[in-house]
Amino acid sequence: MKVRWRKQGNQAGREGERRFRLLADVAPVMIWMSGADRLCIYFNKRWLDFTGRPLESELGNGWSKGVHPDDLQQCMEHYVANFDRRQEFHMEYRLRRHDGEYRWLADTGVPLFSPDGSFAGYVGSCFDISEIKSAAEALSTLNARLIEAQEQERTRIARELHDDIGTSLAILSVEMLRSGQPVSGAPGRVHPGATEVYEKMQDIARRVSRISHHLHSPALEYMGMAKAIQIECREFSERFRIPVECSCHDVPAKLEQALALSFFRVVQEALHNAAKHSGAAKIEIEITSDAGMLCLVVRDNGKGFDVDQTRLAAGLGLISMKERMRLVGGEFAIRSQPGQGTEVTCRAPVILTTIS
Repeated sequence: MKVRWRKQGNQAGREGERRFRLLADVAPVMIWMSGADRLCIYFNKRWLDFTGRPLESELGNGWSKGVHPDDLQQCMEHYVANFDRRQEFHMEYRLRRHDGEYRWLADTGVPLFSPDGSFAGYVGSCFDISEIKSAAEALSTLNARLIEAQEQERTRIARELHDDIGTSLAILSVEMLRSGQPVSGAPGRVHPGATEVYEKMQDIARRVSRISHHLHSPALEYMGMAKAIQIECREFSERFRIPVECSCHDVPAKLEQALALSFFRVVQEALHNAAKHSGAAKIEIEITSDAGMLCLVVRDNGKGFDVDQTRLAAGLGLISMKERMRLVGGEFAIRSQPGQGTEVTCRAPVILTTIS
């Protein structure tokens, strides 16, 4: 009788193991098992497909040969320390894939105990988290660049206010005190009169207005996107001496604020890039609305650039333009080749404001 039960028990055990291996092989995760001696005794099909190595090569500590050299020591120390405590653990390390590329894995190990309470080893599962790692690193890098850009913009505004506006006001205050008075040591000459002082005050006011409008355009709020962009183009042309042709066709006057602001900022950024990098002698801007879509094209005849190379190290300007379009459900594209100018294209669904 005891022999029969033992035989039945062995058969049940083998059947349970067969079912486990079948389920493990079709599971969408990499699974491993170790015995009570820390040595691995099983890897499922997904693990073997990932590493491209036969089961015999992975058993025992063979799997560790695929761990990145920089991660191996910490990985093994973490594994052994938790194994000895018989506690669940989590760790991340890089494992070489069958094509030679190292991929980041998130590995979770759970202790196994027999029905009598004795420790039987561990079972673990792994997920490839390389894309998550890359996204987190990209986000961290972008955050750092955003902070840097913010500080650079603050520095630029502070310098412009201090070195330009502040200095002009200081000189103007002195000229106001001496207005119309004779210049010492220069017979027949007098300091600027009230009219000249007034003209200088007007010039300072215009420069302050330009700084203010660059940060926030009242025209966008009160005159609509098309008019605001036309004003921006005129002021840009006057400042940088680069002709800008701006045409708007069938553009609704009351666009939703976020949509209008996104297109306005893209135009600002495109103009800024053209003035700073392209060396363009002419810029054309066309805005149209057709079939429920708002379209913007900004093209210049500048020196152009290699778009593929620029994407690898895209500046915040290109990133911000693309992100602004994404936030309003639109599309952003840029075409350029060295010596053939640049063309920026944006398209987004027309959304009208609900405010009367």
